[in-house]
Amino acid sequence: MNLSRRTLIAAGGATAVAALTASAGPALARPAAASAAPAAAPSDADFEALLRRAATLLTGRGFDPRDPDFTGAVAALDTTAKELWNTLDRGAGRAALWPDLVPQDEAGNFGQSYTRLRTLATTWATEGTSMAGDREVADALLAALRFLHDTAYHPDRRETGNWWFWEIGAPRALMDCCVVLRDLLPATDLADYLAVVDRFCPDADRRTNSPALAETGANRTDKAVIVALRGLLGRDAAKLVSARDALSDVRDGGRNSLFRYATSGDGFYEDGSFVQHDVVAYTGSYGVVLLGGAAFLLALLADSPWAVADPKVSVMYEAVERTFAPVVFDGLMMDAVRGRAVSRERAGDHRDGATAVGAILLLASGAPAAYAERWRSLVKGWLTRNRTTPFAALATVPQLALAKAVLNDRSVPAGARTTGSAVFADMDRVVHRRPGWACALSLSSKRISAYEAGNGENLHGWYTGDGMTYLYTGDDLGQFNDGFWPTVDPYRLPGTTVDTRPRADLGTGSGTSTYCPGNAVAGGAVLDGRYGAAAMELFGAPGTTLRARKSWFLLDDAVVALGAGITADDGHEVETVVENRNLGARGRHRLLVDGVPRPAEQGWSHSFAGARWAHLDGVGGYVFPGGSPLRALREERTGTWRSVNTGADTGGGADPVTRRYLTLWIGHGVSPADAGYTYVLLPGATAAATSAWSRSRPVRIVANDAVAQAVEMPRTGLTAVNFWAAGTAAGITSSGPASVLVRRRGPRVSVAVSDPGRTSAAVSVELPFRTGAVVESDDTVAVTAGRRTVLTIAVGGSRGHTHRAELVR
Repeated sequence: MNLSRRTLIAAGGATAVAALTASAGPALARPAAASAAPAAAPSDADFEALLRRAATLLTGRGFDPRDPDFTGAVAALDTTAKELWNTLDRGAGRAALWPDLVPQDEAGNFGQSYTRLRTLATTWATEGTSMAGDREVADALLAALRFLHDTAYHPDRRETGNWWFWEIGAPRALMDCCVVLRDLLPATDLADYLAVVDRFCPDADRRTNSPALAETGANRTDKAVIVALRGLLGRDAAKLVSARDALSDVRDGGRNSLFRYATSGDGFYEDGSFVQHDVVAYTGSYGVVLLGGAAFLLALLADSPWAVADPKVSVMYEAVERTFAPVVFDGLMMDAVRGRAVSRERAGDHRDGATAVGAILLLASGAPAAYAERWRSLVKGWLTRNRTTPFAALATVPQLALAKAVLNDRSVPAGARTTGSAVFADMDRVVHRRPGWACALSLSSKRISAYEAGNGENLHGWYTGDGMTYLYTGDDLGQFNDGFWPTVDPYRLPGTTVDTRPRADLGTGSGTSTYCPGNAVAGGAVLDGRYGAAAMELFGAPGTTLRARKSWFLLDDAVVALGAGITADDGHEVETVVENRNLGARGRHRLLVDGVPRPAEQGWSHSFAGARWAHLDGVGGYVFPGGSPLRALREERTGTWRSVNTGADTGGGADPVTRRYLTLWIGHGVSPADAGYTYVLLPGATAAATSAWSRSRPVRIVANDAVAQAVEMPRTGLTAVNFWAAGTAAGITSSGPASVLVRRRGPRVSVAVSDPGRTSAAVSVELPFRTGAVVESDDTVAVTAGRRTVLTIAVGGSRGHTHRAELVR
C-alpha cells in the first residue's frame, strides 16, 4: 500500500499511525477494563493484526520510496546496512558474525550482534533499499539468528557481564527481527527464540538475575515491549496482559507504575523532573527511552483486546510539556539531562532530541486531541527552526512519516519557543528560557549525583554537576553537538568553580557509578514563571576541601552569577569558569574586552587586572560589575571520542577531533580563603548593548557573602535573594536558609519562596513594607500584616519546591 502525503495529513483518529497501520487487518475488538483479561478469547486475527502493526511501527511500511522526503532516510539506512552486510561472516565455520565482536558469547558482543542483525532485517523489510525483499539477505539473517542462539544466547546460559544485554538489549533486538522475518522463520527456530526470551525476560516486573529487584522507569518500559512482542509472536494472550499491566505495575499495586508521580527514586516527578538509577537527572536519555517505549506500546495495543485503559496514563501525557518540552531547544535535547550519554559519539544532543520528537509524535497518535494538537504545534516549531541538523538527517523512516504529516499540515501552526523559568527541584536542574536563548544549570547534592559514569562511558565527567552552565542560542545549535565533549578542557566547564588538580578517569570498570556530594543546598525558586533564583553549596570532588556558595539569578535578558566563601587548603589553584565556548574547527569569533578587539590567533592569552565587560561575536556579552581580574585564552584542542568513552557498544572512535575554544575565567589563587566572583551573562547582546549595560547597571548586586547573595532590578520591581543563613539582604529578612523572590508591580506584590536545602520545617520572610489583603496564596503560606508584612511558609516536606503568594499593597 502506497500512502500519499495527503493520506498522512488527512488521517483522523489515530492520525498518522492509523494511516501507517491501515494494512494491519480488520478492526480489533475493543478493550475491557484497565487490567482485566479480554471478555472473549482473542482470535488469531487479533494477534496477526497487531504483528502487522508492529512491523509497520518498526519499518514504516506503506510510504512511497520515490518520495524525495524519504530518499535520504532510506539511503542512510541502506548505507549502514551495506557496511554490516559486507563485514558479516557468512561462512560455515565462522566463530563470530563480525570480526570486531569476538568472542561471540560475551554479552556485549552477542548483544551488539543482535542489534546489527535488526538493522539488516529492517533494511530488508524497507521499500526502496538495495536489500528490500532479497532472499539471500533473508536466508543469511535466519542463519545468523540460529548461529547466535546455538553459540551465545540460549536458555542454558547463565548471565555474566552486563545484565542489560541479557535482559533488554539482546531480547528486544531478537524480537524485532522475529516480527520482521516472521513469515520466513521456521516454527522450531521461533519456538527456541521465544524460549530464550522467556528465560531472560519472562516479565517486565522483576530483574531476572535478581528477582527481589523491581524494574523501574525506562527498564520496565523496555521489558514491557519485549514481553508484548513475545506474546504476539507466540499467540500468548497472558503475555500481552502481563506487558500491558507492567506499565501500571498491577503486580505490586502500582508502586512502580510508569503512570504515577514518584516522590523518590526513579520515575517522573510532578515538578517535571525525571530520575533514573535513583540519583541521576536523566530526562534526555532514559526518559526518552521510557517515552518512546510507552508510546510504542500504547500505539501497538490501541483498539485491541489488550489496549491500555489505565486513566492514569495522563501522567505520561502531562510529561510531554512538563518534563520534556522545557529541556528541548529547537529540536535538540539539553546535555544537562543526558547523563553519561553526552560521551557517546553517535548519540549527540540532536539525535536524542530527534528520538524524543519521534516519541512525542507517536504518543500523539493516540492521545486526546487537546494534548495532541499542542504537541504537534510544539514539534513543528522545533523542526522548522533547526537548520543545523535537520530532522530528516537523524530520523528513522517511521519517525519521518510522522514528522512529515505535521510539517505538511497547514492547520498545525509552528509553535514559538517555550519561555519561562523552571526549577526541577527533584533532579537538581534549572532551566531558564527566553525568546532567543536558553540557559540550563546542572547542579548536584546529597540527593542527586554530580555525574554518572561506568561501562567505559563519561570518563571525564568530574565537574558536569558542579554548576555547569549550558548556554543555547538559536544561531549556535551545534555548540555541544560539534565535537565538544572530546575536545573541551574538562577542568574548565562553563559555570563551574574547580580545583585544578589532575583527576583519574571515571567509569573504567563494569557497571555504573555515581557520586553524590555532601551539600544539601541545590535548587531555587521561580516567580511568575518568568524569573528564577538558583543556589548550590559546592562541595568539591572527593579528596578536596574546596567549598563555595554559588548563586544564579535568571532575568529577562541576563543571568547574574555570584560566588562567595570560596575556600580550599589543598595547595591547588582554584578557578571559576565564566565561559568556554566551542568556536568550531576554524572559528575566529571577535573578542572585545572593555571595547578593545583582542587577537584572534590560536594560543593567545592575557590576564586582565580589572575587566569590566567582554563581548564574543555570535554569543553575547559578559559584564563584571565593578571590575574583575579575568583570564582569557584562545586555544585549539584535539581529542578523541575514545578518550571519553571506551564502552563496548557506545565507545567512540580514535580519530582525532580538533576544535577551537575561547575561554574566560576568574582565578582565585592557590588555596583561596573566602574568595568570590561576580559576573553577568548577556546572551545574544551586541557589543554596544553590553557596554551600555556595564555602564548603566540595570541590575544591582546588593549582597554577595556567606549570609546572602542578592540582586535588585529596579526597572521591574524585582528583588531576589538566596539566603544561606538567617539574615537580612535588600531589606528582606529570612529566618533561615531560603531562596526568595519579591516583585512589586503597582499595587500588587508577588512573593516566591523555597528551601533548596530541605533543612527547615518552616521559614519566615519579612518584607520591608506593609501590605494589605492576600489575593491568593498556596496553602503552605500564612501572611501576618503589620508595619512589615511577615510570611511564614511551611517548607517541610515540600522537597525544595516553590511556595507562592500574591498580595496587595
